[in-house]
Amino acid sequence: MKSLRTWFVLLALVLGFAATTQRTMAQNEKTDSGGISAAASKAEVEELRKELAAQRRTIEKLEYLVEQLTDAKFRTPAPVTEGPHLVNAAMPLPVSAPTTVAPPVAAEDAEAALPAEPEPLVSQAPKKDSTTPVTAGWNGEHFFIRSADGQFQIQPYGYVQTDYRAYVGDGSPANTFAVRRGRFGFQGNYGDHYQFGILVDAAATSGAIIRDIYLNAKYNNAIQLQAGQFKEPFAQELAAGVTNIDFLDRGLQSLLYPSAASAFRSPGAVLHGDIKGGAFQYWAGAFNGKGYSLNNTTSVPESVGRVRFYPWRNNKDSFFHEFAFGGSIAYSMSRGLSNEQTAPMALPDLAYTWFPQFPVNGHVWRYEGEFTFIHGPLALRDEYVVAAYNRTGVGTETLGGLGFANLPNIRFQAWNTAITYLLTKERRPENGTPRVNHPVFGPETAGGGKRGWGAWELGFRYSGIQGNEPGIFFNNIFTPQNVPTFNQHTDQFTFGVNWYLNYWVRFQSNLDIDRLKQPDTIGIAHQNYYVFEQRLQYRF
Repeated sequence: MKSLRTWFVLLALVLGFAATTQRTMAQNEKTDSGGISAAASKAEVEELRKELAAQRRTIEKLEYLVEQLTDAKFRTPAPVTEGPHLVNAAMPLPVSAPTTVAPPVAAEDAEAALPAEPEPLVSQAPKKDSTTPVTAGWNGEHFFIRSADGQFQIQPYGYVQTDYRAYVGDGSPANTFAVRRGRFGFQGNYGDHYQFGILVDAAATSGAIIRDIYLNAKYNNAIQLQAGQFKEPFAQELAAGVTNIDFLDRGLQSLLYPSAASAFRSPGAVLHGDIKGGAFQYWAGAFNGKGYSLNNTTSVPESVGRVRFYPWRNNKDSFFHEFAFGGSIAYSMSRGLSNEQTAPMALPDLAYTWFPQFPVNGHVWRYEGEFTFIHGPLALRDEYVVAAYNRTGVGTETLGGLGFANLPNIRFQAWNTAITYLLTKERRPENGTPRVNHPVFGPETAGGGKRGWGAWELGFRYSGIQGNEPGIFFNNIFTPQNVPTFNQHTDQFTFGVNWYLNYWVRFQSNLDIDRLKQPDTIGIAHQNYYVFEQRLQYRF
């Protein structure tokens, strides 16, 4: 401290000496030029005394400031316990004046003897920012960025599914590894009335990579309007995200869903809502019905309506608290001149294509019935779907045929029954992932306590589909034509094991037994196909 004080004193003396020398030289120059006597006058001597007194006061102020700085350096600041309006803990707090008393000075110099503005030497409380700061972190399930008032929030999310498939059967695909899905996006809200989302698939091999992009405007729980591109609300298995379905693939009934060839998504809008705490749910929407970001080929949108009832939803003590049933209906138009056909009929596990595609023109109707029963670790789900394609003016479908003749409608029906049970007794949510009681590894949130073997689930599913394309004979004298009949059926038994290592990582193993029926018309012998599927899924 003494060395620092001495340094400042010497600096002041040097500055004072330089000023005095400069004034003396000026006086000498004045005397030489004006012929005035070299002897200093009484007034000049008095002026020099005043200047020396001012320099002394400057030195005293510097000593005072050095003592103040030295005391603040070794003083421990008080901890900061509240918000940003308090003093920064990294800066020294205001301190009291030292106990040493400065030498007395004249009254007119009292103000000059004290530091004029000591405030810059201590930390000042910052002015309150008019803008609202944001927060970011982990809410137990997702990362998030949120405004302090909660009016705006955005969450990145995504998932990766890596598969291995092995086939046994004549003409089946080769065994292969594959990245089935690699999807990433954002979801969030703006205020209490707007939700948004965007999802892209980096693993898409063809077509658009955008899967979802939408905005949902919520007046209240009962009245909501969603517009953009997203899944058409046709069936209960579509309500569950692909990361939460019970098996690696959806059942055979999903081949009859709207926009099945484009991950069940289409541009459109839907009015939906929950009434009486979710005891009744409804959806009414209109879509292009042609897949990813495609224009409609007709002037008629694909209309979808769905209702779902939970009779005991508001009675939490009821055994049937999570029992639900409902149904859907969808209507669209196909256009033969746009070469539109029936939906592709390759099995979801890609073992074989069980039914050919046919040109269609006219009305397309779809119907669906569903129910779900969940109790603790047990879940039972069932669906039944019907689809009918009109063939007005498509001709005989053979070279040299009769042209635009009407053919009988093509009709499909499919069913799916699935049951799952969590051996480790976690609760099975309706459209979500179980909270793992004892994860194999962290994070420890969204689940339970100490480490363990994760959650284990067994599943069984029976799914089937049947198609009927009626044949017809045109007994024309000049060009008789015959349209062959296709009436085929295939079904599937699936045995599954799901291992939830934690809330975000799941390993699935499925064995599919696909039974091909009435195979003569597609050139494959009647037989069973065995498909062994494995999947490792990461999501966040």
